[in-house]
Amino acid sequence: MPEPVSPATSDDSSEFATVAKNAAETGAESVAGAGDGSSPAYAPSERTVPTRSAHRAAYDHDTVHAILDAGYVCHLGFVRDGAPVVLPTLYGRVGSRLYLHGSTGSRPLRMAGQADPGLEVCVTVTHVDGLVLARSAFHHSLNYRSVVVHGTAHQVTDPEEKNAALDALVDQVLPGRAADSRPGNAKELAATAVIRLDLTEVSAKIRTGGPNDEPEDLALPHWSGVVPVAPVYGAPIPSADLAPDVPLPAYLKNL
Repeated sequence: MPEPVSPATSDDSSEFATVAKNAAETGAESVAGAGDGSSPAYAPSERTVPTRSAHRAAYDHDTVHAILDAGYVCHLGFVRDGAPVVLPTLYGRVGSRLYLHGSTGSRPLRMAGQADPGLEVCVTVTHVDGLVLARSAFHHSLNYRSVVVHGTAHQVTDPEEKNAALDALVDQVLPGRAADSRPGNAKELAATAVIRLDLTEVSAKIRTGGPNDEPEDLALPHWSGVVPVAPVYGAPIPSADLAPDVPLPAYLKNL
């Protein structure tokens, strides 16, 4: 599959120069991929302009935030002892910030706890929306929505912000759940770490539609099209020790 799923970062200065020039001429709200210009947009950078299919990139807040809000698992990339490391973890968005969850014993969270300079990270979120099957193996692809965030992460130390971030992490997974569960106690909060990453250097990339078959392949006797992909939640299974008079919450009935 030649088409990368997540937005590729770029060393191609000509691609960046073109997008940056468009941004300067039309304003931040009208850069490539910024929809109808009604939503503010993140300024493109050399790291957020894709090397391929730049027309699929988007920088407007509405698009980026919608993709982030539709998920709760991200991949956190950083460098440890000179080698790249990528870890899956939970995240929550609050305004123009991402909060990531972990243990106080976690290496990246300890590194992010350094006041200066923090931890340089790359966070990615991807949703697969369809399998794109072409007549040729080369043109097989995926329909997807993805976001890449670059920046410096810092550990959250303010108790009020930390509590709000943990509520946001719980509600990111299941909206309404934070208010329907016991808050963390002192021991639990001491064992839990949260890092903060501002949404500043951000891009989205989206692919939709069918396969791009070559004209000479159209007569081949191979099925071509899209297989839609969507997450499905099963019926909630109550805990064996759940009291029988505890009702199923509305937020679970509406999944």
